[in-house]
Amino acid sequence: MRYIIIGAGAVGATIGGRLAESGREVVLVARGAHAEALRTSGLRLTTADGERVHRLPVATRPADLGELRPDDVLFLTVKTQDAVAALDTWGAAEVAGGGTAAQRLPLLCAQNGVESERLALRRFARVYGVCVWLPSTFLEPGVVSALCSPLTGILHLGRAAGGADRRIREVAADLDRAGFGAPVVEDVMRWKYAKLLGNLGNAIQATTGPEPDPAKAALMLRAVHEAKAVFGAAGIAYASEAEQSAARDGKVEQPAGIRGGSSWQSLARGTGSVEADYLNGEICLLGRLHGVPTPVNEVLRHAANIFARESLPPGAMSVADLTALADEAAGRP
Repeated sequence: MRYIIIGAGAVGATIGGRLAESGREVVLVARGAHAEALRTSGLRLTTADGERVHRLPVATRPADLGELRPDDVLFLTVKTQDAVAALDTWGAAEVAGGGTAAQRLPLLCAQNGVESERLALRRFARVYGVCVWLPSTFLEPGVVSALCSPLTGILHLGRAAGGADRRIREVAADLDRAGFGAPVVEDVMRWKYAKLLGNLGNAIQATTGPEPDPAKAALMLRAVHEAKAVFGAAGIAYASEAEQSAARDGKVEQPAGIRGGSSWQSLARGTGSVEADYLNGEICLLGRLHGVPTPVNEVLRHAANIFARESLPPGAMSVADLTALADEAAGRP
């Protein structure tokens, strides 16, 4: 199988680089300065094993590869706000022997949140979910780090509609050989809903900074409390904290230090967008559908989007001000 990594940022480049190290054929899809750096200087990937430079094929669009191959696997690793454009572009690509990528090729959705699978299933016949536990950093074109050990990350895999099949087990075996934990599960979206709870704090970190703070933790708990109430009203199951700990503890240990998460990194790179609409916004959507108030998540979603649109530096807001907005929205004195 050849792996086409659509969106070779922090997560995508780490997956692609590690697969290449293990002998798999990989193409990195990127754009702008990052694509140019990958072409001219290679991917500089640092993991717990040290730094390596990978000189891999780089594409910006399907035409750069000609016809796709029947054994290609598409790894969608763009942020969810960029998913529709990527799905439309790559879904229409022709595959050797007839048909399009959307008709014939497996697509793995490796994003935070739960929306990409729904977007993909409207277009692709073979969609798989990936619950990503892969702390990684991408702030400079061509340079990515992922420092967890002994495993680089854990990627729960399964069919987006439920269940598993031979192809996803083959992908899991490749990921295992590449230094990841890759459990194949029957209920991958249940794991992704659990991961969503943890990602509700991305907006807090992006707007107030990544440094730990009791006030940030308290605001995060309020956002999670809203989300669990929404999940209960909607009948949505999610993996327990005990299950998540059992899957990760001792397997993906991070080195000491403060690391900005994906939304913080988007602001630091000045991308102009963050994924808050598909993290906190997912909770707001479900709340509106099921009559559950979600004022804290709405404030977090709104604040993160303002930071992105106005190119504000990450961490420029005080947690006191953000909490005050949440209090006001929730009707607290």
